Amino acid sequence: MCAACHPSAAEHASGQVPSSPAQGQPAPASTPTAPAAAVEKGQSEIEKCMGCHQNENLTTTLGNGEVLNLHVDASAFANSVHGGKLTCSDCHAGYTEFPHPQLRATSKRSFVLAYYEVCKRCHFANYTKTLDSVHYTVLSSGSQNAPVCTDCHGAHNVTLQNISRAQISHSCGTCHEDVYAQYAKSVHGAALLDGNNEDVPVCTTCHGVHNIQSASSSQFHLMSTDLCAKCHSDAEKMAKYGLSPEVVQTYLDDFHGKTVSFVRKQESVVWTGKPVCTDCHGVHDIASSKDPGSLTIKSNLLATCRKCHPDATDNFPDAWLSHYQPSLNKASIVYFIKVYYWILIPVMIGGLLLHILLDLWRLARNR
Repeated sequence: MCAACHPSAAEHASGQVPSSPAQGQPAPASTPTAPAAAVEKGQSEIEKCMGCHQNENLTTTLGNGEVLNLHVDASAFANSVHGGKLTCSDCHAGYTEFPHPQLRATSKRSFVLAYYEVCKRCHFANYTKTLDSVHYTVLSSGSQNAPVCTDCHGAHNVTLQNISRAQISHSCGTCHEDVYAQYAKSVHGAALLDGNNEDVPVCTTCHGVHNIQSASSSQFHLMSTDLCAKCHSDAEKMAKYGLSPEVVQTYLDDFHGKTVSFVRKQESVVWTGKPVCTDCHGVHDIASSKDPGSLTIKSNLLATCRKCHPDATDNFPDAWLSHYQPSLNKASIVYFIKVYYWILIPVMIGGLLLHILLDLWRLARNR
């Protein structure tokens, strides 16, 4: 769409692109150029396209009256993961000659939805994973607002997600604004966004990447303890923050954890009222155990327990050992009682066995 492509395009490069009232999706794309061919073409094709598309005022009006900006930042594309590997026609096949085929998208969103499947030509494995995600479920139900590849990764400025972990959660926050605001203030989000802490989880750590599942399902609810265990059972990582690596194990050893473990073994997973980590500690708004607003500190613990135990008395939370194994420093009375039984039970069983052996020995002697 430029003078470099066709002499009659000079006026096109400096202003508006004729809009197309035709409805539907962009023209069907042909098989993409192989990477080897793209490299062989070099920068000539890109430079030819940029002759028009570097113009920041280059736009076209779609069928519903929306104005689509056709400007492409050449440097952003060059620095993207596709820069130097793909050319324009690898994704925009059929648009190498001028005049271009008529753009049949009727809105900006229909344009995005029509083009995002181009990604599956190279990233088929990840594309198929998205078909099992909650996002695709929403999309297939008719909602055009569900995110697709380019909504999360970008279009011409695609970068590796592991370059900035904070960017992952920020991308999710473009749609989930309220959730992101809670996460940003949580002990995890603050450590990541303010301190660039690589140990804390981001959205995809818990929810998955391409095959994102509904967090409201019983399966996700019951398996959430495993998500927390990935970090909170890591002794080396927990030692850095003065936290116990036995929090998950102590949970699984108590009544709540035992019940949840039993339900998880059933063939049909059902919702259980027994609490998992997030029921007590929060979900996206998890606070530090030293934060006055934490749901699990002493002053707030009774209110947390009363979510499930409305008749809980003031001393009800005293039975909880705060995920610590009894020791001389933590719950010392409970620890000494355990030690007492560690001694008493072996002595009783040993004494009983000794009594039986002596009685058998006496009977044998009498004969």
